[in-house]
Amino acid sequence: MQGAATGDETADKPSEDPVTILIAEDSESSQALFSLFFKGMNSRLVFAKNGREAVAAYKAGAYDLVLMDIFMPLMDGLDATREIRAHEQANNLRPTPIVTISANDLPEDRDCSAKAGCTDFLPKPVRKAALLECVARILGDR
Repeated sequence: MQGAATGDETADKPSEDPVTILIAEDSESSQALFSLFFKGMNSRLVFAKNGREAVAAYKAGAYDLVLMDIFMPLMDGLDATREIRAHEQANNLRPTPIVTISANDLPEDRDCSAKAGCTDFLPKPVRKAALLECVARILGDR
């Protein structure tokens, strides 16, 4: 599903630009689940299957939000987050919200995530209601 995008628009706000979300997730079943969670919403999803792809996609596009799995091949989510934050700082870019997605939900995991530059944390398995509440809280009226 890497590079896949969806562009569902809601009936009440068809003229608004979609929320563009980069999802760094190596599991195809999790990618499919995220697609289902955002179905029917005015969103465009771009998938990366590892941290390197996530960093490259981030640098090549403009995103409203990044959902970042921690454990991925080639480059983990924390290293990818650090690289994205360094790129933003070097180019005077406003930080894009990055939400950590991880099965490890101990306080030290959340602390490592925050120190890497993540905005928020969602434990796996991700629940649709928690995900959508997190997105709404971060993006507000965007």
